[in-house]
Parts: sequence; C-alpha cells; structure tokens
Amino acid sequence: MGLGVLEDAVMESVPGTTRYFDDLERPQEATTNTTGLKCDTSGLVPIILVPQPSDDPNDPLNWPLWKRDTIMGILCLVSVFATSLGPILAANTVSLARYYVTTFTRVALLTGYFLLGVGVAGILFVPSARVWGKRHLFLLGTFILILSSIWGGLTGEPRTKGTPERYNSLLWSRIFQGVGTAPFEALVNAAVGDLYFVHERGKRMALTNLAVFGGAFFTPILVGKITFTIGWPWSFYLVAIFSGFCLPLIFFFCPETAYVRSPHLNLDYALDGINHDNMAPESYELRSSLGTEATTNSTPPSGLENDKNNAGFQRLPEPAHSTGAEIPKVTFAQSLSPFNGRKSNDSYWKLLLRPFPLFAHPAILWACLVQGTMIGWTVFIGVVLGALFIGPPMFWTEVDTGYAYTGAFIGAVLGFVIAGALADWSAKFMTRKNGGIYEPEFRIVLVIPQLIFGCAGLFGFGIVTNRLIDFHWSVPIAFFGMEVGGMVIGAVAASLYIVDAHRDLAIEAFTCILIFKNFFSFGLTFSAYDWLVKNGTYATFMAISSIQVVICLASIPMCKHPPPNILTSSLT
Repeated sequence: MGLGVLEDAVMESVPGTTRYFDDLERPQEATTNTTGLKCDTSGLVPIILVPQPSDDPNDPLNWPLWKRDTIMGILCLVSVFATSLGPILAANTVSLARYYVTTFTRVALLTGYFLLGVGVAGILFVPSARVWGKRHLFLLGTFILILSSIWGGLTGEPRTKGTPERYNSLLWSRIFQGVGTAPFEALVNAAVGDLYFVHERGKRMALTNLAVFGGAFFTPILVGKITFTIGWPWSFYLVAIFSGFCLPLIFFFCPETAYVRSPHLNLDYALDGINHDNMAPESYELRSSLGTEATTNSTPPSGLENDKNNAGFQRLPEPAHSTGAEIPKVTFAQSLSPFNGRKSNDSYWKLLLRPFPLFAHPAILWACLVQGTMIGWTVFIGVVLGALFIGPPMFWTEVDTGYAYTGAFIGAVLGFVIAGALADWSAKFMTRKNGGIYEPEFRIVLVIPQLIFGCAGLFGFGIVTNRLIDFHWSVPIAFFGMEVGGMVIGAVAASLYIVDAHRDLAIEAFTCILIFKNFFSFGLTFSAYDWLVKNGTYATFMAISSIQVVICLASIPMCKHPPPNILTSSLT
C-alpha cells in the first residue's frame, strides 16, 4: 500500500492491488505458481496487462482493440435508446395529466414504475448473466424494448381522451420497458471489465456511463418538440424504430464477452499463495517500445521482440502449462449463438440471492450511495421540472420544458469529459508516485469533482427555483447541468472502483447499485410533489443537498488521507 491507503491487516493479497508499470531497474522474477507476464509496450513505459490474457483466441482480451471498441460502441448505442425511456415523459407531465385526467403524482409514477421494472428485472437477469453470459440478455432486452415501446405508443391512440384502462395499460408498458432496459443498465459497465485491461478502462467506463445516463438527458429535448408536432405516442414509436435498427447489430456484431479465465491470470483478484508484486517471466525483463533492454543472466529467445498478438501487446515467454493454447477459434456462425456454455458452476438460485448480503459490504454500499443517490436526486428534479416551469411565473410549454434539459445534457457531456480526462490520468499519476503499484482506491479521487459540481448544482437549483421570478431562466438550467455532471462523475468513480477492486463481484455489485438506485428513485416519485407542496423548493433541496455532501464525505473512510508530502513530491 502507499499514498496513505490503509494496509490490510488480514489479507496478504488485496483485491485490485497490482503492479501497473514495469520498473526496468528492478528485476521481477517469477515463482513456481506464476506464468509469464504480458505487457502493453505501445507507450514509453511498459504497462503490465491486468488481468493477464490467456493464449485462447476466444478470450475477449485477445481480440483486436477495434473489435472490442466496436462491441462497446454498439452496446452504448442501444443503451442510449433504452435509458432514454426513463425521462421520456418528463416534458409531458401536464399533457399527460390532462389526457388521463389525473394528478401530477400519478404521472410521475409512470416514471417510477419504469424504474421499478428495471430494478426487479435486474435482480432476475444478473444471475442469468453469471451462469450463461450476457449476450442472450442483450438480445432479449432489445426485443422487449421494441415491443413495449410500440405498446406504450398504442395507449395514446386515438388521441381524444384517456381512460383509466388506457392509463393502466401505459403503466404496464412502462414496467416492461424497464424490464428491457435492465440488461443495459446492469451489464454494460460489467462488460467493460470483460473487454478491457485496467489501464484501458477509464475512458471506456466514462463513455458507458455517458451512454447510460447522458443519453437519457438528450431525450426530453426532442420529446417536447415531438409532442407538440406529432403527439407524445411517437416518442415511443421512435424508440421502437431505432431499437429495431440496433437488434441486428447486436445479433451479428456483439459476441459473448463473458469468459472463464484461469484464476492465476487474474492479477487483480486476491489469490492465496500468489505474490502479484513479483509476477514476471523467470529470468526475463519487460521491454519498452523504444527497444531498451534490461540486462539479465539469461538471453530471451530470438524473435521475442516481434512476438505481438492482434490485441497489440507483447507476449513474453510462458511455461508449457499456459492455458488455452490448443483451443480452436470459434467461427463467426458459432459466435451468433445466444449461449456458448456455462460461465459458472453455481446455481442460478444461489446467485439470485447472492447480491443481497453484499449491501453490507463497505465498498459496495459506498458505491450504491455515491452513484445511486445522485441518480435519485436527478429523477426527483425530472419529475417536478414540468410543474416548476409550466406553472407561474414561467408559463412554459412542453417544448420549452423539453429544451430545459439542454443544460442537463451539456452537464452529462462535461461530466464525461472530466471523468474521462481524470480517470486514467489520475490513476497513472498516483501509481507512479506509489512506486508502480496501483491501488483501486486511486479511483475514489473522482468523488472530489462530484462533490464540487454535484452538490453545488443541488444547492444552487434549490435556491434559484425558490424564487424563479428573480433569476433568468438559464440559471436553474445551469445548476441542473452541474448536478447531472456530478452524477456522471460519481457514477464513473463508483463503477471503476468496483470493477478494479472487486472484479470477481462486479456483476453482483452492479446489481446492488441497480437495485438501490431504482428502488430509491421509485420511492422518490411517490413523494416528490408532496414534499414540494409541504416544504417548498428551498427547504426540500437544502435537505437533499446536505445529505449528498455527507455521502461524498463518506468516501474518506474508504481510504486514508494522502500524506502531506504527496503534494510536494508532485512538484519535483
């Protein structure tokens, strides 16, 4: 451990703690329990690949980077359409209340039950991903999205007056839309851990969170205009059309990403009897891309410098017992199957119950709070936004209310840029200062910008909306954008920490986050309008802003304060 991260008094090998950069001046020798290490030599300093890829050509870590990025790009695209269904009714609060002759709270529950569908389906889908992989769930989720979106649009036809039966039908379509969205909310972040090494995850995790969260804030900008011109049912029809376009992309170009890797290759897992700090090929040194070699007592075999696979990393000598060398490559036709074998020997029902005790795990509870509460406050703002701006003193239309989400979308993009820029840079910077040892706690640093932007956005939104007549309309929109930016940054911080520190529990951890944030947000939709009527916007937002500050500060016990000399050492 280092940089103030607390030492573990129990475990000899701490999960996620790995050697990140190779030190050419410090030889690393293998033990009898290790295989040869592979490293990324594309930069000035060789980076040890964590986890280590096997020699199996079907290992996703052995796929070319362009293929892995294509898969992730398609999943992110579908995630945008799936998660857009969450706030798709935000700009239509008043229109739906008039159409169904109902209260604002019942309209808000149309969003709440969508979130409930995501949460319940996530509980059922995630153990299936553990046992049989993720591909079949991405296919099933997209198919459900298409059908349920068509269903939701049909509840608004003919466009005369809604009935209680039509409202109930729309509510059930919203639940099934949540079911279709669940695989993308629960599993896309976990797929980053399947497809990428530790040093490649930061920007990709920021991109997936932008797709899952940022795309949702672009939807209301369009929905307001769609409602005004062709009617609100077409907001659902368009999601069905775009999701239908994405279904063949997933079928043909997104093979299974889950892979059962030999335990000794998982350098980021806590394994007894394996010293990851000294894991390297016996009597050979890692080599930089500049051709610099460290002198050892043994000479590597000829041609080693040209031994690179398609993924772009250099493969160093490995013992004869290396895993996967004789496995044939899966054909394209075989990769189209929704299933390609079991990924776990555990029972589905055992895995179904496994996430619930993990709520008591400090790291997972922290991730639920850091990510889930900010998402809940964003949903809270979304369901009350129409009432705040469509009524006095603003008297906005659905189109204007939809355009109000421009600030949220810009905030999501800026949050993505900030998180993407800081995630890998801060980890590499702190790793260098820590003698080449990477600690997953270095990801927690991202909570600092979340605290600054997210909490400032909440406080500012509450202050300004309390007296809208005294401020320009752009001021509350800017604060809403800051809150959303903080939400995205916090989501990236929590996701990266979970994937890096507890990749063996990543799917269950993301299930816990999914359950917490969706049930928490579902509960907020019941009480949002009642809170505002009873307490006013100022008192309500001061309370939730203070709660969020406390949650951000709870990151401090996750690791010790960095010692003072880290600040001075960075200047030398």
